[in-house]
Amino acid sequence: MSEQALDFRLLNDFQRDFPICPAPFAELAARLGVAESAVLRLLEALRRQGKIARVGAVFAPKRIGASTLAAMAVPPERLAAVAETVNRFPEVNHNYEREHRYNLWFVVTAGSEGRLLAALGAIELATGHPLLRLPLLQEYHIDLGFSLDDPTHKSPPTSARRQAFVPPRPLDEFERRLVMALQEGLPLFIRPFSVLASRVGCDESEVLERIRRWCAEGIIKRFGVVVRHHELGYTANAMLVHDIPDDAVGEVGEALAREPAVTLCYQRPRVPPEWRYNLFCMIHGRLRGEVEERIAELRVRLRLGDYAHDVLFSLTRFKQGGARYA
Repeated sequence: MSEQALDFRLLNDFQRDFPICPAPFAELAARLGVAESAVLRLLEALRRQGKIARVGAVFAPKRIGASTLAAMAVPPERLAAVAETVNRFPEVNHNYEREHRYNLWFVVTAGSEGRLLAALGAIELATGHPLLRLPLLQEYHIDLGFSLDDPTHKSPPTSARRQAFVPPRPLDEFERRLVMALQEGLPLFIRPFSVLASRVGCDESEVLERIRRWCAEGIIKRFGVVVRHHELGYTANAMLVHDIPDDAVGEVGEALAREPAVTLCYQRPRVPPEWRYNLFCMIHGRLRGEVEERIAELRVRLRLGDYAHDVLFSLTRFKQGGARYA
């Protein structure tokens, strides 16, 4: 297998279905027919190149801690300075400029609802701009994997679709330490879960058992390679938002979630009169024109033309990283 083909397999095939066992990289190597050292070397190279953020857990929103999407309307001449201020908060893990009057969009995550509210208040105070707070109400497409085969035609796994919501529960001390260790991703060593166990202060078997349980319960959305789509050539992304009547939002959200071109689909609250939209989805592509074509085609085929909508293309990526729960 060529190095290019191996890179693709690692990036595409193991965003999920990652082996949670004492020697996962040896298991990957056996599946790929290469040496374990080759897998570790290529994953480290992909990490250095920025093509992967980490190998590890993606936690489901609202299953541990608390989070919200937030937006600000910032004068263009102040945008870079305000974005830099927002980025200083460790609770902020994604921060983008988008084409709209509300031009700064970021995700804020904290270990509890109280800490989240404190962080939001501190951000408003530090920037001098009010926040549009848009917490998640309902997930329709909850998997954050990104197919590199053909994002326009290959459907995500059916198991990644909508699941019943289970309210979060407080973490015990062992779980809190494990979440902190997982935030950094798996160490690229032969026995990575043993390294995590030493950081947490427990046995390797306890770490493996808890991660498997969290995956089964849906607390971990997926466990595997976390790619950075921009570095892989998918540089055009748009947030498509609609104003859907409350009695129809579930049906429309489910329809959009089934579309291979849609990588995320959520219901969030309206905030009148500033924000009228309640259904959000993300669409990625290599070129702006292809994303615009997909959106136009989707709206016609799903008969969404009667619903008010807006398209917010991202312009500047100010920050992108994993969520920090502890």
